Amino acid sequence: MATDEATKKTATKATKKAPAKKSTAKKSTAEEAPAKKSAKKAPAKKAAKKAPAKSSAPRASAPRRRSGMTIAAEAAQRLVELTGRDVEGITALERTDDGWVVEVDVLEVRRIPDTTDVLATYELTLDEDGEIDGYRRLRRYVRGTPEDGRS
Repeated sequence: MATDEATKKTATKATKKAPAKKSTAKKSTAEEAPAKKSAKKAPAKKAAKKAPAKSSAPRASAPRRRSGMTIAAEAAQRLVELTGRDVEGITALERTDDGWVVEVDVLEVRRIPDTTDVLATYELTLDEDGEIDGYRRLRRYVRGTPEDGRS
């Protein structure tokens, strides 16, 4: 009987292990199937991403209009390159039929105390693309002096 019980236990263990192995095999097959499905879905997503890029291509070729702030900042930087003077500020920006007019204040002469510095206002005329057509100095003045010239 001991042999029969040992045989039954061994058979029971083998039976229990066998279905476990089968279920493991089924799981690996089941795990592979979703992996294959997800691999099939990935190209569809890539195709969907590529489609809007094709439709946006004509938009990219259209000329992009730049803001007045960008135009003025670039004009001030070019004035620094032309004059070698430090910019104090952009005091005017106007859009015209031909492009832009920008007024920029620059430091002409540094003095101590700085309230006696000599500043100048330059006018830059720019085309539609922001390229300088011309520039000129409109006036020079001492910092802290009112615009009408009285102290």
